[in-house]
Amino acid sequence: MIQTHTFNVSSSWLTATRTLGVGVLLALGLRTFVAETRFIPSDSMVPTLSVGDHLIVEKLSYHVHPPQRGDVVVFKAPPALLEQNLRDDLIKRIIGLPGDVVEVKAGKVFVNGKVLEESYLEAPPNYGIGPIRVPEGQYFVLGDNRNHSYDSHYWGFVPAEDSIGHALWCYYPLTHWGKVAS
Repeated sequence: MIQTHTFNVSSSWLTATRTLGVGVLLALGLRTFVAETRFIPSDSMVPTLSVGDHLIVEKLSYHVHPPQRGDVVVFKAPPALLEQNLRDDLIKRIIGLPGDVVEVKAGKVFVNGKVLEESYLEAPPNYGIGPIRVPEGQYFVLGDNRNHSYDSHYWGFVPAEDSIGHALWCYYPLTHWGKVAS
């Protein structure tokens, strides 16, 4: 005896639509809660990151533990930038944690009175700031290209709730492939 299968177009469309819907929801969920990609538009993080680098930014670790000094983070424009009508997300390195005293003088960054060792800098800062205390629930961030970065030394602190995630991996161009240095 020969069995025949009937093809139900209505059922196939329904299955395809469900599969596509689940895929879209998973992708949106991953991007919203787990990781997303970012593009570097400026030279403020040279030499660590260059214009055109593409990164994976992970979003889970800061739900488990707070950001650490040296982390390269992506964050929403803080209030001082919103007042200037600048709304783009930024990427910088965390220098000062809540309660820290930060000072920049003589080409060096001091945190709580001690020189911060910074092998990742393009050049030493040619400006001074502070000493200033980082308020609770906020961070002091600087670009690695200190003299060409619009960062906390201009506009102040980043509220913790504005953090988007930790820059984890550079995946393009392939010549920059690898973990983002902390």
